[in-house]
Amino acid sequence: MATKNKKKKEKEIFALGNEAVVEGALLAGCNFYAGYPITPSTEIAEEMARRLPLLEEGVFIQMEDEIASLGSVIGASLAGRKAMTATSGPGFSLMQEHIGYACITETPLVLVNVMRAGPSTGMPTSPAQGDVQQARWGTHGDHPIIVLSAGDVQECLEMTVTAFNFSEKYRTPVILLLDEVTAHTREKITIPDPSDLYIYSRLLPSMPPEWYLPFEDNMRGVSAMPPLGSGYRYHVTGLTHDDHGYPTSKPREVESFINRIFRKIDQFFYDIQIVEEIYCQDATSCIIAYGSVGRSAELAVQMARDQGEKAGLLKLKTLFPFPRPAVEKMLRQCASVLVPEMNMGQISREVKRVNSGQSKVNTLNRIDGQIITPAEILKKLLKG
Repeated sequence: MATKNKKKKEKEIFALGNEAVVEGALLAGCNFYAGYPITPSTEIAEEMARRLPLLEEGVFIQMEDEIASLGSVIGASLAGRKAMTATSGPGFSLMQEHIGYACITETPLVLVNVMRAGPSTGMPTSPAQGDVQQARWGTHGDHPIIVLSAGDVQECLEMTVTAFNFSEKYRTPVILLLDEVTAHTREKITIPDPSDLYIYSRLLPSMPPEWYLPFEDNMRGVSAMPPLGSGYRYHVTGLTHDDHGYPTSKPREVESFINRIFRKIDQFFYDIQIVEEIYCQDATSCIIAYGSVGRSAELAVQMARDQGEKAGLLKLKTLFPFPRPAVEKMLRQCASVLVPEMNMGQISREVKRVNSGQSKVNTLNRIDGQIITPAEILKKLLKG
C-alpha cells in the first residue's frame, strides 16, 4: 500500500480481520456495499451496515442472495460508485457468472472471499484455502483477473486499499482472499491518516462526449470511465464488443478486444505482483506461503534460523497474476522449496509449473479444517 510523506494522525484499534477489511474499504473511498450474510464473512456485512449509512453518500443493501449482491455492485460501479461485496465459498460459486460479466464489461469492483472448508456447505466455521484456483479460473472463457491475499489483520486493511486501487486503476474486478483464521483473528492494528494514503480513483473522460469511446484501445489498455447518465454514451453488454461497446463477432475486433484486456494487466506486472521476502537474501531453503499459513511459516522460518538452517520465506500477497519472477528467483537460489497450504495443492501447482527442475518442491497440505502450525512447517522444512 503506497503512502505519502511521513505518518500523521494515526489511530490504533483492536479489530477482527473482517473489521479491518471494512476500515480499508472506507479509507479507499468505498461508498456502496450490497451483500448477503454468510459465515465466515458476515462481520464485513454487519460492519458495513453500521458504517456506510453514516456517510453522506454511503449505501448499504442486504440482497436476497449472492447473485443479486454482485449484480447490484456491478450496477453501482457503472453508475460511478466505489463498490464491493463479501462472501464465502458457496456464495462465491454463485457469483461466477457475474464475475465474468464484470470482466468483459471492465467494471471496477472488489469482492472479498473469506475461504472456508468445502466443497459445498463443507465446514462453515473451519479455515481452508480451497478457492484459490476458483478465484483465477472460476468464471468461463479467457479473462484476466487480479487475486490478492491477506495473512494478518493489518494486511486485511492494507490489501483492501490495494484491491480498490488496482480495481480502479485497471478497470477490473479484484478478488481479495482471506481465510477463516485471518478473518476471525482479533489484534491491534494501526489505521493510517487518510491524508497519508495514495488512493486511486478511475479516470474520467477529458474529451467531448461525441469523441468518447468507452472501450478504447489506447496505450495503457484502460479507457476513461464516466458514470452512466453523465452525458457520455455508454453501451454495456456481456457479449464480446467493439470499442463503442456494441456486440461484434468480427474476428479482428474480437481478437483486439481480448488481447487488450489481457495487455492492460500483463504490462503492469511490476505494479500488481506484490510479495514480501523474509530472510530470503542468503536462504538455501525457502517456504512459499500465503494467507494465515504465511504467518505460521514466518515463525517456522525464525525457528529454523535459530537451529542454524538458512531458511527464508516468500510471502505471496498477489496470487494472480502469479508472481513468477519472485518465485523463479527463489527456485534458482534454493535447493528445496516448501509450499504449505490448506488445500490439496493449488499454489504448489503454480510453483511446480514454473520450476523447470531448478529446485526440489515439497508440499505440506491440510484438508481437515485445521490450521497448519509452525511446528508442522518446521518439521517438513528440516526434512528437505
